[in-house]
Amino acid sequence: MTVRFAISSSDGTKLAYERFGDGPPVVLTGGALTNRTAAVPLARELAGLGLSGVVYDRRGRGDSGDTEPYAPVREADDLAAVAEAVREEAGAEQVFSFGMSSGGLVVLEAAARGAALSRIVLFEPPFTGAAGQFQDPVRVARLTELISQGERSEAVAYFMAEIIGLPPQAVEGARQSPGWADMTKIAHTLGYDTTLLGDATLPAETLAAVRIPALVLSSDASTPVLQEAARATGEALPSGTHRSLPGVFHQVPPEDLAPVVRDFFTG
Repeated sequence: MTVRFAISSSDGTKLAYERFGDGPPVVLTGGALTNRTAAVPLARELAGLGLSGVVYDRRGRGDSGDTEPYAPVREADDLAAVAEAVREEAGAEQVFSFGMSSGGLVVLEAAARGAALSRIVLFEPPFTGAAGQFQDPVRVARLTELISQGERSEAVAYFMAEIIGLPPQAVEGARQSPGWADMTKIAHTLGYDTTLLGDATLPAETLAAVRIPALVLSSDASTPVLQEAARATGEALPSGTHRSLPGVFHQVPPEDLAPVVRDFFTG
């Protein structure tokens, strides 16, 4: 597909996106340390099931632009702009959205603010405060310091170890992976994700404002804290449900995930 720069968010930020398939659009919003390429496998699976998967670079990532200062409402406006653009492009009556991890926080914010989305699916939104694991402001401040000093590699490692809580061997494995360079390029956006999350408690006002049907998914191999966060989010949404799927830590294979997403959006 062709990368598109024809759309801009409400603050003028250029947004790059690609669309796979010709069915009703599903806008896929990625999580921390990813650009739109991470969602391409799921987009292709959805396209094969009669939908169209739309991947886009969140602001500050990949081929999209950025505008300071950062604010969650600006990310919500970005998603709304992409949804409206693909609605017109596809001549679609409905547009859906899937949010991965912190991308789910963007989807929730957009839906609460009235973005033209018919249904949403969230995969493990990290409201770990629902399970008693709150985001530590001291650690967030240290992450912010590393980013401001240009210590991109150390910021990514710190985020993985101290914010996510990955063991040292997992962080070292990530350092040695081919994707490490790409992650360090967008290390500055980690501050966006921590801002979106706040103290990691459930945002009652935002959740209450989401009136459309919502499905919250989790992997049965994720940590108990992430699984509880997903369950609690599903229960807190006015029209929400929660479902656990077989998978690995913080992930379900696209070929297994896509049919569940398709069935919810088209059911």
